[in-house]
Amino acid sequence: MKRIFLSRYFSITVMILIDMAVLVFAFIFSYALRFDFFRSDIFEQKFQAQMFNWVWIFVAVKLFFFLVFRVYRTMWRFSTMNDMIKLFQVLVFAELVLVMVIAYFYRFAGFSRAIPFIDGVLSFTGCSGVRFVTRFLYVYQKKYDAYGFTEWFRKVLKPGGSAKKLLLIGPHDNVEKLLREIEEAPIDYNPIGILFDDKRIYGSAIRGIPVYGSIDDFDHVAKDTGAESVFISSASLGTGNVSRLVEKCEACGIECKVLPPLDSIIDGRVSIKSLRDVNYEDLLGRPPVQLDTGQLREYIGGATVLVTGAGGSIGSELCRQLVRFDPDRLVLLDSCEEHLFNIHVQLEDEYGFESVCPLLGRVQDGNRIEKLFSRHHPGVIFHAAACKHVPLMEANPSEALINNIIGSYRLMAAADRHGVERFVLVSTDKAVNPTNVMGASKRVAELILHAIQERSGSKFMAVRFGNVVGSSGSVIPIFRRQIAKGGPVTVTHPEATRYFMTISEASQLILQAGAVGSGGEIFILEMGTRVNIAEMARDLILLSGKEPDKDIEIKFTGLRPGEKLYEELITVGEGIVNTAHDKLMVLRSEDPGVFKRFREDLPGCIRRFEELAACEDEENIRSVLAQFIPEYRKIDS
Repeated sequence: MKRIFLSRYFSITVMILIDMAVLVFAFIFSYALRFDFFRSDIFEQKFQAQMFNWVWIFVAVKLFFFLVFRVYRTMWRFSTMNDMIKLFQVLVFAELVLVMVIAYFYRFAGFSRAIPFIDGVLSFTGCSGVRFVTRFLYVYQKKYDAYGFTEWFRKVLKPGGSAKKLLLIGPHDNVEKLLREIEEAPIDYNPIGILFDDKRIYGSAIRGIPVYGSIDDFDHVAKDTGAESVFISSASLGTGNVSRLVEKCEACGIECKVLPPLDSIIDGRVSIKSLRDVNYEDLLGRPPVQLDTGQLREYIGGATVLVTGAGGSIGSELCRQLVRFDPDRLVLLDSCEEHLFNIHVQLEDEYGFESVCPLLGRVQDGNRIEKLFSRHHPGVIFHAAACKHVPLMEANPSEALINNIIGSYRLMAAADRHGVERFVLVSTDKAVNPTNVMGASKRVAELILHAIQERSGSKFMAVRFGNVVGSSGSVIPIFRRQIAKGGPVTVTHPEATRYFMTISEASQLILQAGAVGSGGEIFILEMGTRVNIAEMARDLILLSGKEPDKDIEIKFTGLRPGEKLYEELITVGEGIVNTAHDKLMVLRSEDPGVFKRFREDLPGCIRRFEELAACEDEENIRSVLAQFIPEYRKIDS
């Protein structure tokens, strides 16, 4: 540590000495420009002594403000445009202070008014120049030393050499950052062109690399330039474009890698290290979520937040998103010891958030829940704990009742008793016109939420969305395992479709719904268009470098118990109302009679479900669910 401190102290000292030399030269040279390079008789008679007297005052004042405004905080080899702007502002401020001093004490009598202006221009030019040269030398020394002098000489004689010819595809700001890192990083790529759908920049160049045209021009540009690799910034390409590009690259035998959207990289910087192979999330073509961070920080910041099912796919991502908004404490509840341990360790070690309280337990344990509320007093709750696997719940319907209905009720009732500010229920599109026990149980949970909201001072709301790519219940991990084994990939039905979104997107929108909800709403997320499962399987096979139906067989097995051919997002009697957020819509029921039974006798309804769960009579459970949920219909398979 002492060695690091001394090294840093030495570096700052060197930077100050260089700046001092530059500032001395700038001040003296400003007199040279003003007085005909010291040939003027007036200079020798009146200004020579003044120059030597004032040079140290000017230099001392500027260095003083450099230190006050921490200009030396950034090492010169990492200087950016922001550092140049800061340097300019500090120099302007310093010159104004010097001008005021001269005007106050001397009224500029016998002092040339041009000197401070010329000195300021030269000081900025010199100080910014040494920083630019330092960065330039650092970047190119780092790049070419990695290859050795012979490789550097080869590159000078024949630019590009054996490096892979690289096409960059994406918005110009992302591409510019990528090009900057490619210049700095010792990687064997030679950028030869850029493609993006912005006609304003066609024919121009970014950091010397020409912009050839749009994505539609990929075929002939790749052929004419002999491109061997493609880097894609997927952030603004739109639905279908990434998939189209991947197919074209596969057909041409071109290596294809993707850079995640800017908001998915924690430190906010696009890095060449973030490049990876294309995965299915990229093929969804979903643009990044724009969050109202001020709104989120307002209700999460400083609050005690409880996340149930905190170790699951959605619950753990909710936790990772929540720490960005500075909650006072995160209380994690999960019934799986391993999952709870993993998210707890990750939040502490990777995210540096130590105010975490992991609790092992189940939401249906009333005593455990009551003690949790009495001890931790959560102000915001995200209820993500649920049984959500459709075929498993068809085989074990009593567990769906215990977890999704009874557990949800006990948690909501406790939240109401303890005056929780906001309660967000994570629901599902399978609650819409349910054809399975899981969906029907989640629909009952939504109705219970409405019944409690009508008599509560807390804000209860639900968020309903479709399948989440990469979650524990997602079909994609199954497909990947089947592809790794060599097939076959099993698909239920050639016409089966589902809504999909990423875990990160779903979690962020759940947080946003919690901010905009006033109580009683069921929010649905903008899910885009339905995805054909068979086409998804084909895309995943292509991404693995195989050919569908030739290298990997696709086998249709038929719909499983309780499964629909396609999913829906709204049910009978519900209308969609837009919100201030373009990816959030709210449902308001047009049929108050749907909630009548729960409003009038909620404790009696819960007792009925407890009796059903205890007897484990599967047919009776389905029959009673149909009485409570008129739109529930069992599909015989």
